[in-house]
Amino acid sequence: MTVLDEAPGEPTDARGRVAELHEIRAQAVAGPSEKATEAQHAKGKLTARERIELLLDPESFREVEQLRRHRAQGFGLETKKPYTDGVITGWGTVEGRTVFVYAHDFRIFGGALGEAHATKIHKIMDMAIAAGAPLVSLNDGAGARIQEGVSALAGYGGIFQRNTKASGVIPQISVMLGPCAGGAAYSPALTDFVFMVRDTSQMFITGPDVVKAVTGEEITQNGLGGADVHAETSGVCHFAYDDEETCIAEVRYLLSLLPQNNRENPPRAESSDAVDRRSDVLLDLVPADGNRPYDMAKVIEEIVDDGEYLEVHERWARNIICALGRMDGQVVGIVANQPQSLAGVLDIEASEKAARFVQMCDAFNIPIITLLDVPGFLPGVDQEHGGIIRHGAKLLYAYCNATVPRISLILRKAYGGAYIVMDSQSIGADLTYAWPTNEIAVMGAEGAANVIFRRQIADAEDPEAMRARMVKEYKSELMHPYYAAERGLVDDVIDPSETREVLIKSLAMLQTKHADLPSRKHGNPPQ
Repeated sequence: MTVLDEAPGEPTDARGRVAELHEIRAQAVAGPSEKATEAQHAKGKLTARERIELLLDPESFREVEQLRRHRAQGFGLETKKPYTDGVITGWGTVEGRTVFVYAHDFRIFGGALGEAHATKIHKIMDMAIAAGAPLVSLNDGAGARIQEGVSALAGYGGIFQRNTKASGVIPQISVMLGPCAGGAAYSPALTDFVFMVRDTSQMFITGPDVVKAVTGEEITQNGLGGADVHAETSGVCHFAYDDEETCIAEVRYLLSLLPQNNRENPPRAESSDAVDRRSDVLLDLVPADGNRPYDMAKVIEEIVDDGEYLEVHERWARNIICALGRMDGQVVGIVANQPQSLAGVLDIEASEKAARFVQMCDAFNIPIITLLDVPGFLPGVDQEHGGIIRHGAKLLYAYCNATVPRISLILRKAYGGAYIVMDSQSIGADLTYAWPTNEIAVMGAEGAANVIFRRQIADAEDPEAMRARMVKEYKSELMHPYYAAERGLVDDVIDPSETREVLIKSLAMLQTKHADLPSRKHGNPPQ
């Protein structure tokens, strides 16, 4: 068509074309209608663009393929071709560092994934991998776009393939802000962290209707796959919050603790918390009596900068703590037994939780500090039949495979195989420290005495008195605080009040640590 053939009213000069462009962009930014926006807000949900504004630094967002439209035919799609095709993609900055993002726009096709929609996500994922920058997905979609059939379904395969390719290369964060059902739920499961918002976000493979049809069980969407279920029961969700604003603010905080990619170190921050700050409160916080519980979280607060840290999977497998914090401004990952829950034992869920966290820290160059107070693995038929052997081996494998600086500190109990698994010196910890209250042994003194001195106790005139005597003897011979140090199994026994200074100076020494793994395609970790 020549200029003379153009339809009446169509712009014929550059200024007119630019004006037309701005009009089209305004239409794309506004979305389908004010009514659709009001409906989104009525559900207690923000729009995709409002979410991106909260996530990224002001005016830093640069959109990609804003004017993309689907080209599907049939079922009325040919008459409905909105700009963006229901997903907003692009990049911006968080605290000045580049972050890539895609956000489903529930106002358009319910955020359902079609061919063009998927292609946009594939492109932004490829860009994030190539640029070596984190990827955040703001999920609020109804699954595959049924009208587009298998073409839409195949789009998920491309996302999963890229999730896997990016794993351990760039941080991937999934923020669940609406429904995520069926195969779509596997993408968040492949990422490093999953955030959810109570009441408005759900994740499940088969919904309540299907569950009822197949099993007869009746359950709500939130009861089946809500934030609290995944934060406390399934472990699918790492963080759960009451509203989107808080949730997205915490995503920004998490990003501030992560490197851009696996070739960089996490960002260091200035700290006004003195390296040599004494923590005399630790002397009273942890009872010397191994049978008395205490809150390990308070120990962590004492040793990290300004008492601030971010706990991962806080409400799942509470017998172990996994947290990110800073020490002298340097980001560290902390794995710690929690005596307040199940006495701090390792079980199936705690082993899985800690193993994944250790792998994440190792992938992104975050040093690992392990705080031990572990009486062993949880005994029981359910644990054995549930595979505690292979699940516990996951944690063992993760530690043995980690090449980042690793420091372990034994506060109190460290018994049996659980002691070995929790980053003992024998599996490669760079430095191992202990408090004077430590008890490193094959098992507790009472159990050991019952095994070793079984005959003497049985033959004694006063079995209980003999048992108490043998327990005391075993403790004095094999469980005194310096037994392990005398044999080189710990590098030093330290004053608890000097813990922070000792750990920070050790981390400084290990900052240039370099370790190579054997040449291989990949390992075959226990599943």
